[in-house]
Amino acid sequence: MAANVEFVPNVLSQTNSDRRDNVALYLYPSPAKTNSTSRFHVEKVQGDEKPVIPENNCENNHVILLKENSEIKRDGDLADMCTSSRGKKNINKVHSSNFSPTTPNLKNQHTTFTFQGTRNQLTYEQLPRMDHYKNLFSHGIGVKPSRPTLEQLHDENVSILSDSPNKDYKPTIAPKPSVKFGWITGVLVRCLLNIWGVMLFLRLSWVVGQAGIGLASAVILLATSVTVLTTLSMSAICTNGEVKGGGAYYMISRSLGPEFGGAIGIIFSLANAVAVAMYVVGFAETVRDLLKEHGLKIVDDLNDVRIIGCATVTILLAIAIIGMEWEARAQLVLLFILIVAVFDFVAGTFLPVSAEKASRGFTGYSTKTFLTNFLPDFREGESFFSAFAIYFPAATGILAGANISGDLKNAQVAIPKGTLLAILITTLSYLLMGWMVGSVTLRDASGDIADYLNNTNNSTCLMSSQPCQYGLINNMHVMELVSGFSPLILAGIFAATLSSALASLVGAPKVFQAVCKDNLFPGIHIFAVGFGSNNEPRRAYVLTFVIAVAFILVAELNAIAPLISNFFLMAYALINYSCFDASFANSPGFRPSFRFYSMWVSLVGALICLAIMFVINWWTALLTFVINCALYVYIHRSKPDVNWGSSTQAHLYRSTLYDLLRLNMLEDHVKNFRPHCLVLSGDPRSRPALVDLVLSFSKNVSLVVCGHVIQERKPEHAKAFLQQRAVYSYLHKRKMKAFYSMLSSGNLRSGALSLMQCAGLGKLRPNVLILGYKNNWQTEKPRKVIDYFNIIHDAFDMKMAVGILRVQGGLDCDTLELHTISEGGDDNLLSEQVILEEDEDDVDEDDDDGRSDSESVDEDVYKSCTDLEKRDAKLGRATPDEASPQTASALNSVLPSSATQCVRIKGQLPINRAKLHSANKFHRKQRKGFIDVWWLFDDGGLALLIPYLISQSSLWQKCKLRVFFLKGKEEMDDQQRNMAALLSKFRIDYSQMTVLDSYENQPSQQSISVFQALISSWREKEGFPAKSGGISEAELLTLKNKSLRHMRLAELMKEHSKDSNLIVMTLPIPRKGTCSAFLYMAWLEMLTNHMPPVLLLRGNQTSVLTFYS
Repeated sequence: MAANVEFVPNVLSQTNSDRRDNVALYLYPSPAKTNSTSRFHVEKVQGDEKPVIPENNCENNHVILLKENSEIKRDGDLADMCTSSRGKKNINKVHSSNFSPTTPNLKNQHTTFTFQGTRNQLTYEQLPRMDHYKNLFSHGIGVKPSRPTLEQLHDENVSILSDSPNKDYKPTIAPKPSVKFGWITGVLVRCLLNIWGVMLFLRLSWVVGQAGIGLASAVILLATSVTVLTTLSMSAICTNGEVKGGGAYYMISRSLGPEFGGAIGIIFSLANAVAVAMYVVGFAETVRDLLKEHGLKIVDDLNDVRIIGCATVTILLAIAIIGMEWEARAQLVLLFILIVAVFDFVAGTFLPVSAEKASRGFTGYSTKTFLTNFLPDFREGESFFSAFAIYFPAATGILAGANISGDLKNAQVAIPKGTLLAILITTLSYLLMGWMVGSVTLRDASGDIADYLNNTNNSTCLMSSQPCQYGLINNMHVMELVSGFSPLILAGIFAATLSSALASLVGAPKVFQAVCKDNLFPGIHIFAVGFGSNNEPRRAYVLTFVIAVAFILVAELNAIAPLISNFFLMAYALINYSCFDASFANSPGFRPSFRFYSMWVSLVGALICLAIMFVINWWTALLTFVINCALYVYIHRSKPDVNWGSSTQAHLYRSTLYDLLRLNMLEDHVKNFRPHCLVLSGDPRSRPALVDLVLSFSKNVSLVVCGHVIQERKPEHAKAFLQQRAVYSYLHKRKMKAFYSMLSSGNLRSGALSLMQCAGLGKLRPNVLILGYKNNWQTEKPRKVIDYFNIIHDAFDMKMAVGILRVQGGLDCDTLELHTISEGGDDNLLSEQVILEEDEDDVDEDDDDGRSDSESVDEDVYKSCTDLEKRDAKLGRATPDEASPQTASALNSVLPSSATQCVRIKGQLPINRAKLHSANKFHRKQRKGFIDVWWLFDDGGLALLIPYLISQSSLWQKCKLRVFFLKGKEEMDDQQRNMAALLSKFRIDYSQMTVLDSYENQPSQQSISVFQALISSWREKEGFPAKSGGISEAELLTLKNKSLRHMRLAELMKEHSKDSNLIVMTLPIPRKGTCSAFLYMAWLEMLTNHMPPVLLLRGNQTSVLTFYS
């Protein structure tokens, strides 16, 4: 038994008084009828009260009684609640099942609760069903049935009651069923009409006359091989899942991705639209010639074709707009006429030969004629390939059925079955009719009866200066000559041209509608609208009609006919390549039910299609490639927001895994060193400056992992998922090539250690740890300062380099917001995208790359603060305009007095301008200045390599390197020459090099006083026990010289680098067991306080620079 129970809002609001009383919850079927499940309404009553259930709710369903802490059961005793006698009879007493519903979570919500039971027990598990794997919202269904989540099955504390997707859900009236076609009407008939076409009656005889029966058969079989290979590939693709509307576009786009699919969708739609004009012009020319034979004309030859063509395509448009059902009926009528014309030709070959027909080359079945016509006789520069180019357009009709894939009952069965059978029938018919016409008709004939009677029918013609007018090569109406009743051949020609035109007129809009629905190109979404039960693309019909009329008015389509053929061939090539690529990617998702395919055969088919493109016409082939490439590049650069699970993604996974395995087998070499960084940024949106600086030297070619430690044991998985998706969206739009890794831990140190141990894969793992400087270390809890300090120790223990960035004012952007407005506190302060605006008077002049500071803080580059007003409104908190007097007072007290000192989020919450400018400090082009490198000790060269890489960034190209060294035991001049030579060997460009010889001098008394003030609150004294990590007197005495040296270095830095753009300095290493956290933080404070941005960096004592090639 399975029943969906719909809990109505405000009905299940259990209070303490409810629990004390004997509360019963009665569930009865709702009036809304559904097809597969029974939906119930609930009513809460007190004590022994019983609700009155409407009559129509008791007849076919059972009433379920829920009592708190009791069983769920169908209670036959409740039959007296039904006002219907039939309802009483239908309520039966059944077994009880032990279940105690938890209802506190039901308060004020609309919830669907699913019971899925077995014979004697209730379980939350659900049996496999198709609805669980469908995207039901794409079919317009309001509520999607879903299997229980893993948390619901695994955790007893998680309620199985989940919010309904649509709390105002109302059963919708089922739409009128659309017309769907089977494999015969939908595929076979359409493919037969398109493959036969006018080629059967007007060009086959010419191909046989030029190439001979033997080579003409080879031409037919070669074209058939291409179509068979393409159909096998198409069958494999379309049986690898449901195929919706769009035909070749849908299959290619879902296999190769939107770039290939969008390109082929546009050119395939255009090719079909122009093909409508080609077929209609062929029909119009035949009608015009027929009128001329009877001495009739409308205006003149050219305008007659235009008038007849426009009238014809208008009638075809009317048939298409009326509906697919009428179009299918018209196709059946045309197929019948075409088949009658074929039988008329076959019958004509067996009829007696008249003198008039004989004079025009008809001999009846003759061994001599067959042997003469079997060998080729190419004339006027024709060849096998030119004959093939003339014949091959007949093979472009194999996609006629696939083009209406959305209107097929079962496209997975219909497309392979109908297309392959159509190819078999048409190939046999072309071969048979080719052999027949070659066996009964001469290549040349004069048409003079006297010549026929004198047995000089073709010799006279060939010897005269006038060319022969009849025969296989000279007369395109040989089929009409051979037939038993020539008007039927004309009717067949009309049927062939009109059916092909109608199929193209229907196919082009269907494909174009699918392209428009996917929104790959701007401005075409209006053509995605469908009308009627069949979702007819009437707007696309009109567009196709306009294109067809435009080309009909040209009336000369021979020049672009090869281009149209190449468009179709490109589609065939991509279909074959799609099958090959999907197979070669070896994705588990590629499991076609059609087994008669091979990826290598598909590849051969793709190559043959490309070769045929150049055989037909080389310049149109090149033009086709150019158009495809242009469309591909456009879609690739526009990056449409689609994810179809294409084989391109499968290849990316496959190649990435393969490359990682190969990389793991290679030995590291110093020349290939890259700084792979683990950035403890938390949420990257909260510290954009930290991530920006790292990306400036990673240069998008090194690994960057943004580590985020959530200090809670068990985070909500749904919230974590949304957080991760939001962060990656932020990184993508800010053009940050970085990864994001989030984990939960009890404290920051254990989380950071886990990240250092687990981040990366194989050789592609971080070797540099980047942290932000802990600005609040003097006011923070001692335990947190020690954890921060121990993170540095852990990184050195793992042989990682360490970098600490300090920016005056701090790195955290969550302090941009005024927290006095938010009372509840939200850890995820950066969950929503907002737009930040600065006053016009604060905009700097544009940099060389055309980007101004104002642009650098626009929404596409800066999205790091939460829209607190929206968030508070959702949580029922006061917004700024509705704040209490106390909140307003606090707000006024922290707001700057000048409007130019703050930025507003679209006129809502103020943000400190200086803080905002600092947050984006490294995301804009830097002003002309210097990057100062204080390479104090040899750490392997990382402290020199990183600033060099930063200077090569486009944002820092105006900044030059200045290098500072400490004087050693050598003479000053010798050391300067040696260091200059070393930098030259390292190929490090610098503007100035300075050797400092005064760093051993004693610092000033002012520096000593500042240092003493920093450590005064952390020194061990009474009330501050040693176990808390304070600074002992023994430690101060032991590290006195180091402390003095850092004070002196701070003075030198202020002297030489006060105005630099960035300082990169060797990070002091704290020795384990000797230096405490607070003394070490005092050293860093002395070195970095009141300075430009400082990156303290220490390598792992392994060389990262070399001067060997």
